[in-house]
Amino acid sequence: MRVDIYRRAEAQDRYSHLVVPEGYAIPGEAINTDWESERRGQDLDETASQWPQFGISEPGRQLRDKGYAITSVDCQTEA
Repeated sequence: MRVDIYRRAEAQDRYSHLVVPEGYAIPGEAINTDWESERRGQDLDETASQWPQFGISEPGRQLRDKGYAITSVDCQTEA
């Protein structure tokens, strides 16, 4: 699946990531923070159990259920 990837800075030099299908806008419930574009049109396997480089578990389920996949608070990545 082709996706657009956003990130935001967190405490202690860590990052959260938000992934949406390519060309889709960030959903309303997730736009209340300052996301910066990291990559556009990235090809990722949504059937993978996780995207560890983004700290995202169950990306396929998250994309189906919410329309986006997001980093869990306890899985934020290092800067």
